[in-house]
Amino acid sequence: MEIGRGAEAVITLENGIVRKRRLAKSYRQPVLDERIRQERTMREAKITSDARRHGVPTPIICDVSRFELKMENIVGEKLKDIINPKLSEMVGETVGRLHRGGIVHGDLTTSNMILSRGKICLIDFGLSFYERTVEAQGVDVHVYFQTLESTHDRPGELIEAFMAGYTRTYPLAEAVLQRVKEIKARGRYL
Repeated sequence: MEIGRGAEAVITLENGIVRKRRLAKSYRQPVLDERIRQERTMREAKITSDARRHGVPTPIICDVSRFELKMENIVGEKLKDIINPKLSEMVGETVGRLHRGGIVHGDLTTSNMILSRGKICLIDFGLSFYERTVEAQGVDVHVYFQTLESTHDRPGELIEAFMAGYTRTYPLAEAVLQRVKEIKARGRYL
């Protein structure tokens, strides 16, 4: 059963296992297309597993093939439907652990977070990469803040709560949050 479709992949649920299959792109040269899809699949599997080792709840990767990931189905509620200040604070703690591990999610939205068994589980590491710079981490947090501002009530409360959790778990939080302000200011003049 199809449960999601993105620009690069189709996501299905079969026998309790989530399958994410990257689709061929007809506009790319076939050899290049295969290489890109394979590299992205392998990178996503590795980063998802590494994030878990850093204390970030993620789906357990069950199997990886050239263009497909099979992973645990995370049962719970998407944060986009239930976000509140306490949950946003938990997101901050989770993202702090992710950034402390040198991982940038790349698509840090409430649609890519599930509340499962009392924890915030991050999903969809398709745009993730390894990076420890304040700039990359600041962009990651900025994306989350933009999501809150554009799709949720009381974004100020949610942002404040996130910052409290993020600061508690990430020693470089102050520098990253300062960079978020700079990134936001740059965006005003584009």
